[in-house]
Order: sequence, then structure tokens, then C-alpha cells
Amino acid sequence: MANARQDHRSEPWKDPGATPYVRIDKVTKKFGDFVAVDDVTLNIYRGEIFCLLGGSGCGKTTLLRMMAGFEAPTAGSISLDGVDITAMPPYERPVNMMFQSYALFPHMTVQKNVAFGLHQDKLPKSEIDARVAEMLKLVRMEQFASRAPHQLSGGQRQRVALARSLVKRPKLLLLDEPLAALDKKLREHTQFELINIQETLGVTFVVVTHDQEEAMTLASRIGVMNHSEIVQVGTPADIYEYPGSRFVADFIGSVNMFEGRLIEDEPYYVRVESADLGGVFHVSHGVSAAPNATVWVALRPEKIHILRDRPDGEGDNRVAGVVTEIAYLGDQSIYFVRLAGGRLVRVTQPNILRQSGGGRISWDEQVWLSWDSSSPVVVTQ
Repeated sequence: MANARQDHRSEPWKDPGATPYVRIDKVTKKFGDFVAVDDVTLNIYRGEIFCLLGGSGCGKTTLLRMMAGFEAPTAGSISLDGVDITAMPPYERPVNMMFQSYALFPHMTVQKNVAFGLHQDKLPKSEIDARVAEMLKLVRMEQFASRAPHQLSGGQRQRVALARSLVKRPKLLLLDEPLAALDKKLREHTQFELINIQETLGVTFVVVTHDQEEAMTLASRIGVMNHSEIVQVGTPADIYEYPGSRFVADFIGSVNMFEGRLIEDEPYYVRVESADLGGVFHVSHGVSAAPNATVWVALRPEKIHILRDRPDGEGDNRVAGVVTEIAYLGDQSIYFVRLAGGRLVRVTQPNILRQSGGGRISWDEQVWLSWDSSSPVVVTQ
């Protein structure tokens, strides 16, 4: 799960003196007795692509609609660039929203769709023409300006909707599942286009998605939502490598989760005995938990080595099993290995070399699994 954002970009959230561009302060939204968003506090910085990630019904779209002004918070406040916009109607906010359906006017050409909001604002025709031409060039749709939406592909309609959302130069652009209607290959290609457009314009994006790969690719930071709350905020690497809970570890990517008991706790390492594993995890980081506490160890499939021969030496972080299933995906292979206690472990290995059938580990083979002490993550909730 590689992130497309460039490492050299600034990280204002690490600067205690940085001023948030969007400040969501203790926001709650209730529909009758149902709490859709529960006491959410969140800071988003200028120039970010911030992704709200979560499953259906977690509250992410409701939070986005409150930023747009389509829903009023039951409690709390929302400010943008130092201005409280909590009670401001949608048409007065310097905010635009791109809907999942794109919502293009079917009777208008591409050019007229993009220009619609500018005409509503009664801008001079020369300025409207210049802005529309600039946006259509940016999204590479200038040659389709006279076409109707039904004459465009899904990816082209998506770019027109993006141009229409950006042409009014909003301070904040909200995107609700912007790529959901596209097929997998086009979605992957469009993710990088979206990043390039955002970096060219410098507009702050807030994206709602349930697609973890999309969030990992697009986002400078991700806010993971569950049951109406933000449960963790961090960069894609932080969220993936250092999940703060079982939910986050399981929601982001694939993971093997083992329950265990903390048997040794030192400042720079812990040891966790796990009946699920049939062995002991040695983890090269500390954890805040009482001796003998029940904890969980998250181990990503790609961090596990699978070998025919027993690893050299003795100790923790190794276990034997039998291969029960194999999935060959071209760039990688997935192995399911059943341990002596019955637990099934998922292992992912890149297919770096082109191997003949006889060189590959096969079904029903006895194998050894091992991993580095830095690979597992211990969570306490």
C-alpha cells in the first residue's frame, strides 16, 4: 500500500505552533436518539488532502455534510481559515462539494456545466471564459468542451465534476466517494491525477471514502472513523505500521491478529505468550500494560517469512505449520498456513523471480514462519 504523496512535503501537524486551516471542535450530530457523529475534534491544515475513512454508517459523510453546511451540528463548532462557519448557510461558505454521482446537468455541455456557478455569481463573461478554459485545461478536458455528459466516459465525467467544483476557487473542497463509480484501473490512474491537480492549485481537500487503498494513496493524513467517532488520525504510514487498536489494524489492510498474555515488559521490548500462535512474540517496542495483561499482537502478512527449513537458532518469533491454501496473484502469492493449534495464518510473498512450478512452496507442505522483532505491533484495546 504505497502512498503517492511526496516525502518532501511539509508536515504542519507536527508543528505545535501551526494554525489549523479547518478546526472541528467537539462536534456532535444527532438525528433523534441516533448519534451520527459523537464529540469529534479534528484539525486539518492548509494544502492537505485529508481522508475520512470508515465503513458504512460510521458518520463520515454526516461530518462532511456539516462542513458543507448541509447539516447543522447538534453541538460544537466548525471554523475555516479562522472564521466560524458553524451557522453560515452553504451558499455563503467558501466551500464546494463534489458528489459521488457527479450531479452534472444533462442538458448542458461540458463548458456550460463548468461555467454554471460562475454565471450564478454574475461574473463578467471574459472572466468566466478564462476560468473555465483554465480548469478544462487542468483536467485535460478542453477538447470535450462542447460535448454533453452522456457523451463522456465515467472518468471524463469525474474530471468535469472536479473542474466545476474548483472553478469557483473554493478555500475548501469536499469530495464524497469521488472515485467510487470508476473501474479499478481507471480509479488507480485518477487518484494520481487528483493529487497532481490538488498540488497545482494548493486547495485543501477533505475526501470521504470507504476504500482503504484510495485513502492510503491520496491522503497526507487519514482520520479513521468507527461508530461515529474518530478513533485514530495519522499519516498513511503511521496508520498502517502503528495502528492504535485492533479495529484500526484490522480495518487497514490485511492482518493476522493474535491474542496473548504479556509475560515480559522492558522499556525496549516485550514478550507476549500466545496460545493462538503456539509460541512467543518478541516485540522490539514497549507497551503500556500491566504484567500478565491480555493484549493483542498484529502481524502483517507481508512481514512474515515462509521457509521450508527451520530457521537457524532457537527462540521466539518462529512457528511451524502446514500450507492449506495458495492464491497466485501474479505480482504476489498468498499462503494460508495452519499452525499446530489450528490457527490459520495469512502470509504474503512478492513473486520477485520467475520460478518453475517445482521451485515454489506447494499445498500440504510443512513450512516454518518467522519474522523480525520490529514487525509485530502490540495493542491493548
